[in-house]
Amino acid sequence: MDLLQQPIILIISFALFGYLLGSVSTAIITCKIMSLPDPRTVGSNNPGATNVLRAGGKKAAIITLLGDMLKGLVPVLIAVLVGMQNEVIAATGVAAFLGHLYPLYYGFKGGKGVATLLGVLLGTNWILGLGTIGIWLFMAITLRYSSLSALVAAAGSPVIAWFITASPVITVSVAFMAALLIWRHRANIKKLLAGEEEKIGAKKKP
Repeated sequence: MDLLQQPIILIISFALFGYLLGSVSTAIITCKIMSLPDPRTVGSNNPGATNVLRAGGKKAAIITLLGDMLKGLVPVLIAVLVGMQNEVIAATGVAAFLGHLYPLYYGFKGGKGVATLLGVLLGTNWILGLGTIGIWLFMAITLRYSSLSALVAAAGSPVIAWFITASPVITVSVAFMAALLIWRHRANIKKLLAGEEEKIGAKKKP
């Protein structure tokens, strides 16, 4: 095999694996197994952990959160453990993230990607992942806005990526995912600016 072609084949193979795994919707599967409403039909209509929390409670939300993180973590971690180059690792992470946002199995209509991005970052570099999670937790605990926490953590992730990895490829891939995550939260941004965004754990008005 031509050595110049091998990296391209590896990138395609790992990216395809990442995308197919990322396309699995933990929220939809969890709600179906637990006989809860389809998250695409209630609340914000988003198949993610925050909306599952509103529709089905903490247990379902935690399962969704962990599942969405794992589908970002697993393919990237495999690429790292088998010694793939940064180009392959970055492509795998982006593909898994895009799988969550635009899932093959659900008409290319997915979630906003917060948990999956965190999983990708953890798989890429555990310090990068924990640093981003730390920002999210700090914002969530102090201000109690899930969307704002995600936005701030996403905005900070490329900076952390650069200082931790010093890899242009990894940093650019993280910046791309962060920008896409922020764009997917544009409705939340409007609500935040209008003072209409719900806080974490807020009770529904009667």
